[in-house]
Amino acid sequence: MKYKNKKTMVDGILFDSGKEAARYQELKLLERAGAITQLRRQVKFELIPKCGKERACSYLADFVYTEGGKTVVEDVKGAKTKDYIIKRKLMNWRYDIQIREV
Repeated sequence: MKYKNKKTMVDGILFDSGKEAARYQELKLLERAGAITQLRRQVKFELIPKCGKERACSYLADFVYTEGGKTVVEDVKGAKTKDYIIKRKLMNWRYDIQIREV
């Protein structure tokens, strides 16, 4: 088990943690209320394309949605690993997106 997270099932979806599942439920309520639209989960962003024999490097966002006409990328964080911090910087550089950490 990674970082002592407990897998949690909500709406037939298995989440990596209870915190992520709870955030999903909050976002679903916000979507029903019309505060956000186009809620998606596990959205993949390519950060560095495949180069020679090296695989591409990607970031998998926990949630992506539209709020006030802007795209919001959210990551439900417990521990901020070095890999995550680098990917967060690459998201900002490549897509001009600041990841919202919850």
